[in-house]
Amino acid sequence: MKTRRCIRGCLFTALCLSTLACAGMFANYGRFNPSDEVYQAFTTFQVNKDFRYYITGSDLHPNALMGLNRSYQLDPRALWREVQMTPEKMKAIVEGMNAKASSQREYHKGFELLDSNGRPIGVWYSLLRAQTFVRTHEDGTVRIDTPDLQTYERRAGSLLMDNDR
Repeated sequence: MKTRRCIRGCLFTALCLSTLACAGMFANYGRFNPSDEVYQAFTTFQVNKDFRYYITGSDLHPNALMGLNRSYQLDPRALWREVQMTPEKMKAIVEGMNAKASSQREYHKGFELLDSNGRPIGVWYSLLRAQTFVRTHEDGTVRIDTPDLQTYERRAGSLLMDNDR
């Protein structure tokens, strides 16, 4: 009886310690907050002068389009390409992304990028499954890895395989 209490106590302590360790590991991670307002800004080609814009993937239909507040620096290890954004350039990019997605019966979403304290740091436009993470550093650097570079192709391939069955 005493041994069981000791084991339970040890397990409970281990669980609490691992929870605290995980909470510390993820302390600097931000999040993507779905936003109709951000979606509307991208689909009406509104360029925010306070953002630097980046794309990843094809120039014709990028896997994701991101605007990051100029007060933050993107981690140079990420594979994003900066785009000098104008409304005309945004229109070409967004329409290219939408054409590719609609040919596969998919749609893009808009997201607000938040830092680890919940403060807005940018905007994001992509398919829902183009997932990554946001990690902020104390020096103002933001780590946002690119989503899967085969975002559109993976979906198209999986649809073809499912339809062949």
